[in-house]
Amino acid sequence: MSSSSSSLPLNFVNSSSSSKLPLRSIPGDCGSPFFGPIKDRFDYFYNEGRDQFFRTRMQKYQSTVFRANMPPGPFMAFNPNVVVLLDAISFPILFDTSRIEKRNVLDGTYMPSTAFTGGYRVCAYLDPSEPNHALLKRFFTSSLAARHHNFIPVFRSCLTELFTTLEDDVSRKGKADFNGISDNMSFNFVFKLFCDKHPSETKLGSNGPNLVTKWLFLQLAPLITLGLSMLPNVVEDLLLHTFPLPSLFVKSDYKKLYHAFYASASSLLDEAESMGIKRDEACHNLVFLAGFNAYGGMKTLFPALIKWVGLAGGKLHRQLADEIRSIVKAEGGVTFAALDKMALTKSVVYEALRIEPPVPFQYGKAKEDMVIHSHDAAFEIKKGEMIFGYQPFATKDPKVFDNPEEFVAHRFMGDGEKLLEYVYWSNGRESDDPTVENKQCPGKDLVVLLSRVMLVEFFLHYDTFDIECGTLLLGSSVTFKSLTKQPTFDHNFFQLPAKLGLRMEFPNPKTKRIPKSENSLGFGFINYKKNNHNKDEKQRRKKKEMREERGDAERAAVSPSGGEHQGRTCQF
Repeated sequence: MSSSSSSLPLNFVNSSSSSKLPLRSIPGDCGSPFFGPIKDRFDYFYNEGRDQFFRTRMQKYQSTVFRANMPPGPFMAFNPNVVVLLDAISFPILFDTSRIEKRNVLDGTYMPSTAFTGGYRVCAYLDPSEPNHALLKRFFTSSLAARHHNFIPVFRSCLTELFTTLEDDVSRKGKADFNGISDNMSFNFVFKLFCDKHPSETKLGSNGPNLVTKWLFLQLAPLITLGLSMLPNVVEDLLLHTFPLPSLFVKSDYKKLYHAFYASASSLLDEAESMGIKRDEACHNLVFLAGFNAYGGMKTLFPALIKWVGLAGGKLHRQLADEIRSIVKAEGGVTFAALDKMALTKSVVYEALRIEPPVPFQYGKAKEDMVIHSHDAAFEIKKGEMIFGYQPFATKDPKVFDNPEEFVAHRFMGDGEKLLEYVYWSNGRESDDPTVENKQCPGKDLVVLLSRVMLVEFFLHYDTFDIECGTLLLGSSVTFKSLTKQPTFDHNFFQLPAKLGLRMEFPNPKTKRIPKSENSLGFGFINYKKNNHNKDEKQRRKKKEMREERGDAERAAVSPSGGEHQGRTCQF
């Protein structure tokens, strides 16, 4: 399509240098209002597949910006027409909430019924201009900040369960389904973080992940395909993409989740009420944050991370193991400071988030007429038009990243850190921070932290591992075929302090602080305090001999410290 020589309007949204780009009308045809969206839907799910759907049109129009229809379309979405953005330059307009409306666009051109969330439009569906958005996001942010001391210890304890199950399955069956094990670990972590107890201590038992997964499926069904060969495409399309699935199917499941959080997160809900949020509204938002945002994100995040690290092979495994073990040894444990020094580990996490972001889609509606630009052209978008960004293409932009389709572990090391502004997984640039005025994920930094800790714990326990990969409804599947343990790793690490005459001091449950003293040695989230047993051994032996000489059997049975036991036991 020919370029226009029209001058650019004053409200051009990008840098001044973009004013030199030709203004081009947006290519693409959405077809008739009814059959056009259905044709695109079948191409997207069945005829071409997701990536090929976008690649074909990008090549056809010779543009990374074009018009198309996005699923689900009739009869679920009133207007499936979108402007598609596939490059790293045009994509960030979706983060500008002064020009882009984010009201009810979390899932795209349709919104699941509020019956899935207790009748409330939860924070994820609110535009920052709505009063409740700032209040709820501030609640989430403050809740996470208050629990930051628990991030590492709680996650490490959950990873211990994951490793035990993983090793048992590989040993007994010759393979282990990482996704299922990771899902259980992720839910346990999220619940323990917000509720200060294991879900097994509640009526949820071990059913939490299954309940959340069913709840997620009914909301996201319009965006997925089951890929079942025995089910004709027409039948699946009618079942999943034509009419919304009713929340009635998971009503009782959601009630169980809601009541578990309501009963177990009382201190968190008290805090919400003190901020002016209704208790039931806060709880429904908490369930959504924990189930949809956190657990739903981890459900795709961790398998993708392990997939790419696993496929990278033994050379990267050795490099990660060397970096992780040397820094943990030097720092005395897995601490925030230690994690920050692991340049390769950080880069690997960012690269996994770049090449396979946990949330591939971003939507927004233009609040005003505007002009955006790609690398080689400018495009005018009218007020009210829906804009759609497909992140896996934007973060593999060949004009920004070298070898964009390859997993390059060292990509974000050194000067490569400058490329972090083009990593968009969090609904914002990696170089930006979430605020109440934007829609960037409030748990952005936590996600990166947990991904690093997972790699650290993996390579403290294991030298290398072999996997097989596939695809699931949402994300990648990972199956472990073998695990090679780190031969010098002490799997009875927590028995070591007693052998050294040390006792473990854990955080005070009320103050959340660890006792400090000049005799304390910091190891991550635990202090090991030196006992005086060896130092006073001669003096105690002398006193004992004196008691025996006096024949005072009663005093001989009493501890020389006055009855206080100073043995080598762990203090919890």
